[in-house]
Amino acid sequence: MDIRDASVETLETLAQQIRDRILATVSKNGGHLSSTLGATDLIVAMHKVFDVTKDPFIFDVSHQAYAHKLLTDRWDRFDSLRQFGGICGYTKPKESPYDYYVAGHSSTSISLAVGAAKAIALKGEKRIPVAFIGDGSMSAGMVYEALNELGDRKYPVVIILNDNEMSIAKPIGAISKLLSQTMASPLYQKFKTKVEKIVDMMPEGTSYMAKRFEESFKLITPGVLFEEMGIEYIGPVDGHDIAALIETMEVAKGLGKPVIIHAQTTKGKGYEIAEGTKEHWHGVGAFDPKTGESYKKSSAKAATKIFSETLVAMADEDDKIVGVTAAMPSGTGLNAAMEKYPERFWDVAIAEQHAVTSMGPLAKEGFKPFCAIYSTFLQRGYDQVIHDICLMDLGVAFAIDRAGIVGEDGETHQGAFDVSYLRAIPNMTLLAPYNETSMKKVMAFARDYGRPCAFRYPRGAFMAEDCDVPEYTLGKAHFIQEGSSELLLIGYGNGVGRALQTASLLSESGIDAAVLDLRFVKPLDEAMLSSLASKYTKWFVFSDSAKKGGVGSAILEYLSQTGIHTVSLTSFEYDDAFITHGNTRLVEESMGLLPEQLAERVREKLKIKN
Repeated sequence: MDIRDASVETLETLAQQIRDRILATVSKNGGHLSSTLGATDLIVAMHKVFDVTKDPFIFDVSHQAYAHKLLTDRWDRFDSLRQFGGICGYTKPKESPYDYYVAGHSSTSISLAVGAAKAIALKGEKRIPVAFIGDGSMSAGMVYEALNELGDRKYPVVIILNDNEMSIAKPIGAISKLLSQTMASPLYQKFKTKVEKIVDMMPEGTSYMAKRFEESFKLITPGVLFEEMGIEYIGPVDGHDIAALIETMEVAKGLGKPVIIHAQTTKGKGYEIAEGTKEHWHGVGAFDPKTGESYKKSSAKAATKIFSETLVAMADEDDKIVGVTAAMPSGTGLNAAMEKYPERFWDVAIAEQHAVTSMGPLAKEGFKPFCAIYSTFLQRGYDQVIHDICLMDLGVAFAIDRAGIVGEDGETHQGAFDVSYLRAIPNMTLLAPYNETSMKKVMAFARDYGRPCAFRYPRGAFMAEDCDVPEYTLGKAHFIQEGSSELLLIGYGNGVGRALQTASLLSESGIDAAVLDLRFVKPLDEAMLSSLASKYTKWFVFSDSAKKGGVGSAILEYLSQTGIHTVSLTSFEYDDAFITHGNTRLVEESMGLLPEQLAERVREKLKIKN
């Protein structure tokens, strides 16, 4: 069907069919649900008014773009959503020519739209970038950097603000509704343009009064912030009234300048169980669509849960313990501490840069901040880690959740790079736990350590079973088991569990390997490594991190600097490529990282037949 020729009634039916398809697929595969259901009517209207074959459709984060995927060329393949080898849960140009840009992190859409508008202007083409952004993404400073330039340069860009939770500007009863309907009408837009021209032509005395009236009118409308930045504002409008949305977008399309359409929507629209601001329904695993009950309940305790429980226990004992996260309180486990001690633990919204920098003064004033941010999102605050924490040598502890492969979210969310990008920073200490007890002792070390440090842990449970471990001492490794062969398996973080499982499989082939828990990748336990080099000459590194600049690289640098040439080292870290989405086990299998595969790779390296 050519959606641009469809009637409103047909589009309303189509929108419901899209919601049904999304619900059926997400309940089976998992994924983002409430946000994408709420955005469906807006996306249908976008495709009606704008031409996706030429106009750049730019989705912020893009977790809400499932309707867009279904409206383009992926209806028949949609049941493979987020599956290994299937459709990505985010926009991805390699997947479809109708996905303009890769997205997975927030607050990039308006900057991308400005860049696209510049290219379109330079090429002399008649195309309109359309940026689709949620109200949560409006908390990041990058949005306002982009709006600042856009308001000055006046490129024709249409920004659709999907307001589904924060309610940037709540409607004020009947007056607000009247204003919204008025501002969204073609008559009002024409009238406003004429008034602006007349005001500019008036003598100085009379134009002053006219301008004062215009400014006073703005103050009672929700768009004062955008208008003052030079962006035309229309709204708030009903984000589920397709007819009104089409009319509004047609007006915005015809203005020839930057416009923001403020649309209010309901998360989970069309699926009553998930409707409203229920955080649980933002991202879900497989569930029963009739009851909303989850199908899978893991018995193993997640590393995030261990962090959360330990942090609260530490905060109970020490009122100097504080913490911050950037819009991920439940994802990082900080929510429990926030609920118990709201004056000491904060969610600063999608603002990783601010989150990092704001913890510096707290450390300077004698508090102990824990900055809980996913590996992939800490990348967004990298300069702040360097400039505002490490340069000052302040005792901020970075709790890096989702380190390693995170599964179905894919390339934009894999926690591959934190070891590499943090290891280069002076004054930074890097360590990692590998089971529940070691996690608690790592956090105790971080609490008492007066300098910057970062510890990483996986999504879900640790690979290794729990056991007692020694206390953590700066720069000291833990030699877990001796071996009778020349083989040494070196694990870092969750890689210790991978190394232990690999060692167990090798023992079945008669290969008795030693296992080392590196504990610290910065600083290294140089004395331990030097001692082990005299007995074990075949070293294999296990760490859920990028190979370049990673754990193996750190060890090789040390061996080279000290002139130890008797050791051959093989790293089983991630190769130099972005890692695809899919079930974590299937992704690891494709990379040869399952313990049985690693054991076989070791045997091949040693030229031992199984």
